[in-house]
Amino acid sequence: MSGIRGGDPASPLPPDGSVAVVGASLAGLRAAEALRSAGHRGRLQLVGDELHMPYDRPPLSKQVLAGKWPPERAMLADRGKLDELRIELVLGHKATSLDVGARRISLDDGSTIEADRVLVATGARPRRLPGTDRQVGVIVLRTIDDAAALRQQVLAVGEGCRMVVVGAGFIGSEVASTCAELGCQVTVLEALPTPLAPVLGVLIGGACARLHSEHGVDLRTNTAVRAVHPPGGEENGGEPSGAAGRVELSDGSSLPADVVVVGIGVIPNVDWLEESGLTLDNGLVCDASLFAADGVAAAGDLARWDFHRDAASEMVRIEHWQIAAEMGAAAARSLLAGRADAARFETVPYFWSDQYGVRIQVIGRPEPTDDIEVVDGSLVDGRFVALYGRAGRLAAALAISRPRQLMAYRPLLAAGASLSEALALARS
Repeated sequence: MSGIRGGDPASPLPPDGSVAVVGASLAGLRAAEALRSAGHRGRLQLVGDELHMPYDRPPLSKQVLAGKWPPERAMLADRGKLDELRIELVLGHKATSLDVGARRISLDDGSTIEADRVLVATGARPRRLPGTDRQVGVIVLRTIDDAAALRQQVLAVGEGCRMVVVGAGFIGSEVASTCAELGCQVTVLEALPTPLAPVLGVLIGGACARLHSEHGVDLRTNTAVRAVHPPGGEENGGEPSGAAGRVELSDGSSLPADVVVVGIGVIPNVDWLEESGLTLDNGLVCDASLFAADGVAAAGDLARWDFHRDAASEMVRIEHWQIAAEMGAAAARSLLAGRADAARFETVPYFWSDQYGVRIQVIGRPEPTDDIEVVDGSLVDGRFVALYGRAGRLAAALAISRPRQLMAYRPLLAAGASLSEALALARS
């Protein structure tokens, strides 16, 4: 498999030049779509390590896991649409290395792809508990197959399935919410004193934590996992276990579990780039226009880019659906323009999480040390808007069940407004 070769990789992409997008993800698909929308007519290949067509991940922990959607409804595009866009699919093959100078990608079957430009969108993979990689009943949720496997195990046990969720972050909390609705007895284990405190701060993290107890889920904080012992065997010491075994906790106690779901964060998928010469540091390091090197751009969960805000910049890697979608299109535009003329990727980050019938929404980039002020509703009622201030500036806004009120602050975040301007809007 080869593409059109030649030309300066830092220059604008010729209309008939070839592009290989590595990662059949949201970011990868949006990049391919953006190339075609801009009139690019050259060869366009989309490489993915799964056999599935590109699909959406947010519904996996909610609608798909709950059985409200069939898995195919999560697909972002069908084959007909991709054929119409003249996108060549290379599915079921993992990229193993990248020769940056030649823009040559090696795949796990020994084949190679060469292209004039490469866009890297290989995302991230879930962290796992040590020693549980192949343990039956211990599941991470990242792929559509993970969602299907988790739902199958829950249904196989039936009503009263004893589920232990390790990690009270957004994914763990969404799984807990969905499976409590399915009739599971859910226990959530969180190593921190307050869930989500490193992201939202202790005050708002505490409000999110209350959602669990209000819906019959047992949240245990300051609790780490020592091991997950499989069912049977001498190591159980006669203690009760479930279909997945027994979860040993840091205080020496244990919990029987029919299913264990691990949600303790993700690792950027950059291992295959270790010999490429690209800069890897908590992801693939890119400039403000998303170039990792001449002719190579990146997008999505693995991209760590130079993010400019309020005349300052910082290197960030953001694992949001909205960022992946916008970044994929922006990286494609950068390849088309060439490195010298490419625009900076600028955005106002946004994410949401649906838990227990409640939608948590965040605009901007909150930090736990920010000044936080509730400006609408109340923490007690569980319906409110909170503003995050940092160095006198509005850093973020968060809402629980207040979508209309929240969006009023987006223009202020885009403009780099002060916290006092945001508070004045709240009072108006």
